[in-house]
Amino acid sequence: MSQSFETTVRVRYAETDRMGLLHHANYFVYFEMARTEMLRSRGISYREVEDAGAYLVVIDLGCKYRKPAYYDDLLTIRVTVARVTHVKILHEYQVLRDGVLLAEGHSTLACVDKEGKPQALPAILA
Repeated sequence: MSQSFETTVRVRYAETDRMGLLHHANYFVYFEMARTEMLRSRGISYREVEDAGAYLVVIDLGCKYRKPAYYDDLLTIRVTVARVTHVKILHEYQVLRDGVLLAEGHSTLACVDKEGKPQALPAILA
């Protein structure tokens, strides 16, 4: 059962490099924004998850860049929950401009307690 969510973001000038391209590191910021908003769309916030004693840490992260994004582009960030295990969530991402794929990525989050020890995902995330 995969779940998908889309959000949009406009590339800000401060997020570009000297050539006017969206700096590669900002794709990861957009990925985080998308998964946070996906959770929020389900009526849950990361703050609530953390207040309940569950912390989601990134243990794997990657991105393939296909085409550049530029200052002032309106981008669609699509995030899909590709797999959920007892402790981990695998997300896949697509960054699109006018339906054209610019980048695709993935992240794996693991659930840990306050001391950093792995723990089961809370029921609201599983």
